[in-house]
Amino acid sequence: MTLGSLGNGSSHVSATFLLSGIPGLEHVHIWISIPLCFMYLVSILGNCTILFIIKTECSLHEPMYLFLSMLALIDLGLSLCTLPTVLSIFWVGAREISHDACFAQLFFIHCLSFLESSVLLSMAFDRFVAICCPLHYASILTNTVIGRIGLISLGRSVALIFPLPFMLKRFTYCGSPVLSHSYCLHQEVMKLACANMKANSIYGMFVIVSTVGIDSLLILFSYALILHTVLSIASRAERLKALNTCVSHICAVLLFYAPMIGLSVIHRFGKQAPTLVQVVMGFMYLLFPPVMNPIVYSVKTKQIRDRVTHAFCY
Repeated sequence: MTLGSLGNGSSHVSATFLLSGIPGLEHVHIWISIPLCFMYLVSILGNCTILFIIKTECSLHEPMYLFLSMLALIDLGLSLCTLPTVLSIFWVGAREISHDACFAQLFFIHCLSFLESSVLLSMAFDRFVAICCPLHYASILTNTVIGRIGLISLGRSVALIFPLPFMLKRFTYCGSPVLSHSYCLHQEVMKLACANMKANSIYGMFVIVSTVGIDSLLILFSYALILHTVLSIASRAERLKALNTCVSHICAVLLFYAPMIGLSVIHRFGKQAPTLVQVVMGFMYLLFPPVMNPIVYSVKTKQIRDRVTHAFCY
């Protein structure tokens, strides 16, 4: 690792960061890499399968599945963002990452994470229109509208995350260059800066509130309206049928928001939390949604399940 002098030479500026695997278990990293590789494989193959099925089946070119394809593409991107650094640590113990590479990785991780939040909100809106305004569903959610929703979501995420790497690049990093995870996160990197990071902390909180905070509230509001509409349906069978169309999306929402909130709480308020808890929550945050979303949608969505069964059994 390259070091340079800072000030009078009593401290040092680090030219690289050191990523971490699982502290205390370095001697079994190679064995831990086996389930990690399996999870990455499931994530990549699962999301590619979802994308392939939706692309090749004309009957699935509907709003619900177009949003699902966006979700699969984001999950695929998240997996590919962290795959190189995670496997390099657990396979060969290569922990060093340059500042620029680290800033680039955290940009894509945070951008894709907030984009996934936007897509989950869009999917909630899709379920709201389908259940509460079924007669106007096709006229409201046209391909043009869906495309605009996707572009606006992407624009919001890029615009909010774009300043972060440049804000971090302004600072010098002295002392211990060790990060807690196998990949770079803004809240982790800014702790290593030899400067007052109040502006970064405030901006980071603003980004979270204006994306995840607003999106989660709007998702809850959508489901409150959906529940109100469903309870007004006279037939019990029709109520269950309507609610069943939301199960996959509710699972995706929980898989995304629960680990994200848990990791944010640990980073901001749980400074005394064991390192193992931070590492596990970190892997849950970035690996669970990409791995589980294709499985959930393949199991709970009949159209996807039928296509997957047909593809692998015939």
